[in-house]
Amino acid sequence: LRMTKLDIRNYLEKIYKVPVVAVRTRIQHGAHNRRNHKNQRIKKPDYKVAYVQLGQGQTFQFPNLFPEKEQTPETRSFDEFRKKYFEKELQRQRGDPRRGGVPDWFGL
Repeated sequence: LRMTKLDIRNYLEKIYKVPVVAVRTRIQHGAHNRRNHKNQRIKKPDYKVAYVQLGQGQTFQFPNLFPEKEQTPETRSFDEFRKKYFEKELQRQRGDPRRGGVPDWFGL
């Protein structure tokens, strides 16, 4: 709510390096149609909406804040561990070939 039109224009031009032609703002009032356990009205906070007009032929694309990380040694070791675990689990589920088809639960 504190940013003015000039602040928004300067922010976009300095940080994202896009030419701004015009900025229009409005304040969106928060709804207050909910009530709490004491039957008191609960109001959502107000916020400011900015409509920004860019220069002719200019487009804006948000930067990728969470780029995909390369596999680190920790993730590779986890993948190897998981692969070994599943191999052992499959071997355990197959049973002992020396038992001649007798299930594992039927033991001495």
